[in-house]
Amino acid sequence: MKKLSLAAMIAVAALSFQACNNAAKDSKETADSVNAVKDTTTNGSTGIAVDEKDAKFATDAANAGMAEVAAGKVAAEKATNAQVKEFANMMVTDHTKVNEELMEIAKKKNITLPTAPDEDHQKMLSDLYAKSGKDFDKAYVDAMVDGHKKVESMLEDASKNCKDADLMAFATKTLPAVKMHLAKIEAIQKSMK
Repeated sequence: MKKLSLAAMIAVAALSFQACNNAAKDSKETADSVNAVKDTTTNGSTGIAVDEKDAKFATDAANAGMAEVAAGKVAAEKATNAQVKEFANMMVTDHTKVNEELMEIAKKKNITLPTAPDEDHQKMLSDLYAKSGKDFDKAYVDAMVDGHKKVESMLEDASKNCKDADLMAFATKTLPAVKMHLAKIEAIQKSMK
């Protein structure tokens, strides 16, 4: 019965991700578009307190963070490897906290953030849902290595180049945790070969 309900839950979630695919893509694109047209010379309900590149960093970081949490929740349920499950739970906890910090900064700066992961991350989640057992574990670990390498690069760039002090501080503060996550998931990946 437990396997049947888990299978049903996974099927419903996969269909939900597919149905939301266009909306999710639009969410990221819409956030970037809204931020691009906000007046950077004022602050408040019509203005944005950062330049367009800093706003883009915020939407990219939010997008990646939401995807980490979503994939972590899937892996916490589906992973068969204990290390993978432990890592997945850490992703949910750590990235939820980081996402909340970023939302607070975005709110203060009037930056519109996406409400769901973009199309590429939705595809990754759908692909994960379609796998099981060791195939799932490998796909999740590979996705986490790839994702954390990209986020590490993005945070390194933002920690040096953001014009907004709060976003620069956020990137600088978040970077060591992402590096630690990357080292941990690479070690898990190596142990699985």
